[in-house]
Amino acid sequence: MDHRSETGHVMFLSPERVFYAGLLGRPRNRSTGSLLIYVGLGGRLMLTCGGRTQADLAIALIPPFVEHTIASDARSSLCFTVEPESVTPAALDLLARRAADQGPALAERICAAYVRLREGGCGPGFTTEELDTIVLGAPLARRRLDLRIAEAVARLNDFSGPAATAADCAAAARLSQSRFLHLFKQQTGTSFRAFRAHKRARHLLHFVNEDLNFAHLAQDIGYPDSTHFCHSIRRFYGLKPGAIFSGSRDLRIYRGAAQAEATAVAALA
Repeated sequence: MDHRSETGHVMFLSPERVFYAGLLGRPRNRSTGSLLIYVGLGGRLMLTCGGRTQADLAIALIPPFVEHTIASDARSSLCFTVEPESVTPAALDLLARRAADQGPALAERICAAYVRLREGGCGPGFTTEELDTIVLGAPLARRRLDLRIAEAVARLNDFSGPAATAADCAAAARLSQSRFLHLFKQQTGTSFRAFRAHKRARHLLHFVNEDLNFAHLAQDIGYPDSTHFCHSIRRFYGLKPGAIFSGSRDLRIYRGAAQAEATAVAALA
């Protein structure tokens, strides 16, 4: 029997969402391009953000690209992440207000979602709408991107393919690079460079419970060398790659519909 099925540490991973239940790691500054919702699993949270520290929190919501430090008085915690380009700005604002106004109730719901997910409430091949409904009670309103930008986003989300540059994406969209970069930021709310850096670091999540050579992994997910890889991962996650892998040995990963298919294709390549 796979020992990972016994620990309760799980991650539901898709291009648009992550639901993680596991070790939080030592508190250090971190900043990712996702909207993050932390919930203490049998404990309370302490958040430091913008020079202000808040303790005894049931829930903490962090907007994308906001540097923060999160700690828990429990060994494990929950984190639900939303990729902002997949959701309307209005939906993100509503979610932030819900966390502020109904924090304890939302934290209780997310804890109940964890129990349901752990017991098989959502298996491999899940959709964004299914996961949102289990965790939040209803799907978040989907952002409609310009088709050319949507194709670039899909390309950057594909961890099994070669790294994409702005020039590559502009050529595929039949736009000048300057026009593409302007349209990309207008549509996603994020510069192409910051968006690509975030997605590249996010690709690490697919491999955290595997025994891999970091130098090879760095090249596989688009980093020029292991030094850049380690620096970027520490900046985004507040932890060194070795600490992330060490804390994820007992993690069971379930992939959403799109990435379950991409993983299968990569395995056959």
